[in-house]
Amino acid sequence: MLPRRQYARTVSSREGPTLRELGVQALSSVERGYDLLAPKFDHTLYRTPQPILDATVGVLSDLGPFGDGIDVCCGTGAGLAVLEASCGGRITGVDFSAGMLARARSAHPDATWVRADARALPFTEHFDLAVSFGALGHFLPAERPALFDGVYRALRPGGLLAFPLHAPAPLTSRRYWTWRGFDLVMRVRNAVWRPPFVMYYRTTPLPAVQADLSAAGFTTTAVPLTAAGRYRDGSPQHLLVLARKPADPQ
Repeated sequence: MLPRRQYARTVSSREGPTLRELGVQALSSVERGYDLLAPKFDHTLYRTPQPILDATVGVLSDLGPFGDGIDVCCGTGAGLAVLEASCGGRITGVDFSAGMLARARSAHPDATWVRADARALPFTEHFDLAVSFGALGHFLPAERPALFDGVYRALRPGGLLAFPLHAPAPLTSRRYWTWRGFDLVMRVRNAVWRPPFVMYYRTTPLPAVQADLSAAGFTTTAVPLTAAGRYRDGSPQHLLVLARKPADPQ
C-alpha cells in the first residue's frame, strides 16, 4: 500500500498499476499481494529508489570486495545490481513471492533464485554479503529475531549484512505525519480484515533493530546515506545499517 498522496503519482504512469489493482493488492495477503503486483512493480513507488541503491554501492565499495552475495526479500531484483557491483562470486535472490521471483529471473538470468520464507532461510555459511531493500517493514517486531538469526546463519564468518532504514523524519515534516497516518490505516485494516497485510513504516526504529541484530550475534553500526537525500534541516533521510558477523563466532 502507498500513502494516498502517492497513489496519483503511481497510477499516472501508463505502465503502473491502476487504483483498482492497488486496492485488490492491499486487501490480499503479503504474498498474494506481491504476486498480483509483480508485473507492474518496477513502475510503482514500492521499488527502492535508485539513489538509495547507488549510495549503498558507494558505502560497500569501501568495505569490499566480497565473494558470494544474497539479496534477502529480493522482489523483482533491483538490489541485484548492488550485489553485482560489490561481489566477485555468485549472487542469489530469495523471496517468497513466485510472481516477484519470475520477474527477477527474467531481468537477471545469470543469478540463482530461491523461493523461501526469509524467516527460515535454507542456508548455512554460504555468503559473504547479504543485502535487503525495503523489506523490513513487512516483518513484525516479534519476527525480526528469526529473520536476523537466519541471515547470521547464512553468512560466513566475517560476513556482512547491509540494509537501508529511513532515518527519523522531523516532527514538523509531511513525511512524519504521512508515515504515522499510513501505519494507523494499516493497523485498522488488519484489525478488521483477513488475511493481514503487514507493512509498517514506524516499527523499525534503529535502536530496536540494532538490539535485535546484537542478540543474533552481529556487531552493528549505521552510516548516513547522504547521497540518497536530506531533510530540510540537512539531516539524512536514510541510514545504512551494517551488521558484521564475527570472524570467529562463538
